[in-house]
Amino acid sequence: MADSTTGSADPLSLHGVVPPTVTAFDDEAVDPEASAAHARFVVEGGCHGVFPLGTNGEFVLLTTEERRRVVEAVVDEIDSVPVLPGVGAPSTRESVANAEHAAEAGADGVIAVTPYYYPLDDAAAVDHYRRIADAVDVPVYVYHIPPRTGNALSLSALGEIAEIEGVAGLKDSSKDVPWLAQAIDRHPELSFLAGSDSLLFPGLEIGCSGLVSAVANVFPELVVDLYEAYQAGEEDRAQELQSTVYDVRDAMGRGSYMAGVKTALSLRDLDFDVGGLRRPLRRMDERDRQALEGDLRDLGLL
Repeated sequence: MADSTTGSADPLSLHGVVPPTVTAFDDEAVDPEASAAHARFVVEGGCHGVFPLGTNGEFVLLTTEERRRVVEAVVDEIDSVPVLPGVGAPSTRESVANAEHAAEAGADGVIAVTPYYYPLDDAAAVDHYRRIADAVDVPVYVYHIPPRTGNALSLSALGEIAEIEGVAGLKDSSKDVPWLAQAIDRHPELSFLAGSDSLLFPGLEIGCSGLVSAVANVFPELVVDLYEAYQAGEEDRAQELQSTVYDVRDAMGRGSYMAGVKTALSLRDLDFDVGGLRRPLRRMDERDRQALEGDLRDLGLL
């Protein structure tokens, strides 16, 4: 078992399962209370932190005011584990403003995706994160997801970013395992979070301290079990649970993009309703929903 340790530059010692919680909608109107209820659900399922306004939180489809209402609701609801809102935006100016609001609202840290749409060189990336870290007194975590942003960080750029005071870690959804392994090897002072359900066990093996899992938004106990089995040295069990996560991921991956998590949540007997997705995203159609329900029942998860 690799030693999944947290970096010395991270005052939160971020570790464990940190789901990218959903933004709930009521007929496409943001529902902050249900968003907070979902965050409470994953924490009660054993998760070690929450990450509102990530990809699963549909942050790019929200207005600034809507984003702030979600942050405030989740921060007010959760006090037992770190709350780490996503604050990223295409411009540095907006990212800084979002980070300042999150810190003032009481967030424990912020996660800032690399700017998207326009190409970004190394100097711009380093300046971007320096300005965010300079603006707030809470830890800043880089969110690296080049398939969605179009901007991959070079290892040399990450080296400069890692030297910025206040930068505490990185959530990697690149699915580039060699890049992530080299980043962890070069920067043991940072906390690294594996950001793909396809790479939870492998991420722990190469030294990630935490897992940002969409599957954990629906079945937090499953992913927490995987993490805890790994930490206990039960690698065979952790690998078996990763295999189950693959099956859940495949089942939730049918239909339109991003449909799986909210559709699967609607199949659980929960005391809150996260609603649908904001257009142009949408839930699964009835045929796919029934197929998903069948798969999850076959896996013993419903």
